[in-house]
Amino acid sequence: MINALPPAVILILGGLLIPLFKGRTRQALLLLLPVISFINLLQLPHGSHWVYPFLGDQIILARVDKLSLIFGYIFHLVAFLSALYALHVKDSVQNVAGTVYAGAAIGAVFAGDMFTLFVFWEMLTISATFLILARRTERALSAGFRYFMVHVAGGLCLLAGIIMHISQTGSAAFDLIGLGTTASWLIFVGIGVNCAWPFLHPWLTDSYPEATITGTIFLSAFTTKTAIYALARAFPGTEELIFIGGAMAAFPIFYAVIENDLRRVLAYSLINQVGFMVVGIGIGTALSINGAVAHAFNDLLFKGLLFMTMGAVMYRTGKINATDLGGLYKSMPWTCGFCIVGAASISAFPLFSGFVSKSMVMEAAALGDMRWLWFILLFASAGVFHHAGIKIPFFAFFSHDSGIRCKEAPPHMLLAMGISAVLCILIGCFPQYLYSMLPYATDYQPYSISHVLAQSQLLVFSALAFTLLLLAGIYPAEIRSLNVDADWIYRKGCRQIYRFCKWAFNGVNDWADRIFVQQFTKLLAQFFEEPGGNIQKHGYRLLVEATGIDDHQEQAIEQIDRRSRSAAYPVGVGVLLAVMILALVSLLLYLR
Repeated sequence: MINALPPAVILILGGLLIPLFKGRTRQALLLLLPVISFINLLQLPHGSHWVYPFLGDQIILARVDKLSLIFGYIFHLVAFLSALYALHVKDSVQNVAGTVYAGAAIGAVFAGDMFTLFVFWEMLTISATFLILARRTERALSAGFRYFMVHVAGGLCLLAGIIMHISQTGSAAFDLIGLGTTASWLIFVGIGVNCAWPFLHPWLTDSYPEATITGTIFLSAFTTKTAIYALARAFPGTEELIFIGGAMAAFPIFYAVIENDLRRVLAYSLINQVGFMVVGIGIGTALSINGAVAHAFNDLLFKGLLFMTMGAVMYRTGKINATDLGGLYKSMPWTCGFCIVGAASISAFPLFSGFVSKSMVMEAAALGDMRWLWFILLFASAGVFHHAGIKIPFFAFFSHDSGIRCKEAPPHMLLAMGISAVLCILIGCFPQYLYSMLPYATDYQPYSISHVLAQSQLLVFSALAFTLLLLAGIYPAEIRSLNVDADWIYRKGCRQIYRFCKWAFNGVNDWADRIFVQQFTKLLAQFFEEPGGNIQKHGYRLLVEATGIDDHQEQAIEQIDRRSRSAAYPVGVGVLLAVMILALVSLLLYLR
């Protein structure tokens, strides 16, 4: 018997209670919830807990092993840092949504069955949508709506796959699935939506920059990393992930280089880093999966740190475009320093966290004799140094002097950034502590002479290339523009489909309304006003047309009709009913 609660309960239920508190009490609660939840997690031994029968199967609220634990640890840490960073926020919507969002992610990584996974998966979607909508601008409302629709579609795909998989296998356990059936492909794609695969990715670059300043910190942490966990659990060694991850690592570089919005640059950079993780899971060796999980752990810290620094800049200046910033190192020196630490970490400088995890994935690719993949990852590493390692700090804090003079970031923001920066350095200097938490035992040594020299050469020549391109005027200029991504296809395409459907179906609807609702109903109403007289009148007319009576005879019949109509109408309804009953009886006798 364990004296603990299911991992997600404290954050979710506690988050729902936040609106009941105000002021410093609410701030204390926001910080205490992830701490208490983490202490609760430490009470859980390895194994399956809170197992209940459900629809002939089992739901497992907590499956604890090394893979779920390392994600649980870092999710709790990031939830605490995000809450600390957002202490100034008094908006209940953001407070509740952020806490519930973190709790849903933790619930998903400890889910031992697919039913539980799906419930928390959808809670991620709902709570994340509120973080976007909370900014309350027209662009945020549109982005939030698109985010919700894309993830609902992905969730339905996941649900369909889960139902089919359980029907085929008779088990709802969330373990190794692999590809090979329609159900597995549906689950695979459903997870891929949250992972921001190529052509499925625009929801990320569309919504994250439109969320609130603090909402983006939460968003950058949980959705994609939960998907990475799900892939590592269900699809390790799936070859298709190698190609998907390689594309993810490469293509965002071209967009990030030309993007003006620095939070959108980081959104593309996030996809780039997730690509390394997807590649590691696809290779499927112990080294590559360790590398993917370790890089997910580190990315949550250094990418969160970079989003924090850009959020602090936006909080103090109200601006986030590279063309509007510059020279802020004079006003925000601490934020500038923390940004440089995050940039060095994501660029995999030696003694920083990215160096000790990204190299594991590249080493696994080299050991697997995948030279083409190794070169793609090498190109992606150089590219991320350009757009995240150099571009972000250079255009925000250096470059031209924008003339903006502002205050340094608030103390609680600096503290959150400082803790993240220290952790990035500590992990880079002492990686053995991170390695001890990984799913598989490893004796990997990142600080070999060949590796340090190779990475240092890559960074030096990348920095030299940036400098020469910038001095020569060849480097793409930062301009106020809208860059077209894959979402152009469905934005424009869906608009045209809507117009076609509006023309086609509304046309059919108008025609049906005119014929059946207006004209036909009008005729029926006119007919049943005097059904007997109408039958006689139209019967006379049919007689005229059938027998060829001339016009004079027809006029005579109409005169007779007018003279006799007053006598015929009172009995018309009765005659009609009698005829209908006789016809029905005759039909029944005939069928008999």
